[in-house]
Amino acid sequence: MGTSTSVPITSKAAQALAYYATVPGSGVLAPRGWYCLGIYGSGGGALLVSPQPIDSAKIFSRDWSGFSGPAIEISHTFGDTSGRNTVAEIIARVFPAYKSFVKGVMEMFDMPANSFTFGPFPKDVLSYKSNRLVEYKTPAQTEGLGTHLWIKQNGSPIGGVAMLVGKAPDLLLLSVRLPPELNGLTAVIIRQVERDVERRDLK
Repeated sequence: MGTSTSVPITSKAAQALAYYATVPGSGVLAPRGWYCLGIYGSGGGALLVSPQPIDSAKIFSRDWSGFSGPAIEISHTFGDTSGRNTVAEIIARVFPAYKSFVKGVMEMFDMPANSFTFGPFPKDVLSYKSNRLVEYKTPAQTEGLGTHLWIKQNGSPIGGVAMLVGKAPDLLLLSVRLPPELNGLTAVIIRQVERDVERRDLK
């Protein structure tokens, strides 16, 4: 049985969206009637949402390469556990103020200087809100922040937000690819995740 959550969105958006969440964990707005799956591990957790049922066995199969169609994923990766390499990878890409974290990871594991790529993905469009929060758009048929985890590139763009949260720091990464007729809801979904972080005082 689900629980209710109040989110400050317009009535029009509310008719199209529902709130999906793991217990405990991150939540995200997504189109009504979609399916979700929560994933947990020592490095963090993630919530995947798709218009088709999500087969957990397939997700963990070596043959599965990611979502080829519409999907939403939100991940929370820990910077002080086995997730630190993933956090360092994204910091190197878009959070230059935290470059020292990346260097610390490299020194900890005696990694070569070329272990991480410093600088953004070439075609990503970035909009910084602070040195710990950046909204992004990964264009169609392009590698970028949007394709970093479980969403494969296709003919549609991916929007989202990357945030550093907490002291470690941890990484919160949201990627959203909606059907074309719902693209106007992407900004609503992104803003709600940002509000959730502000409300939970993770920063």
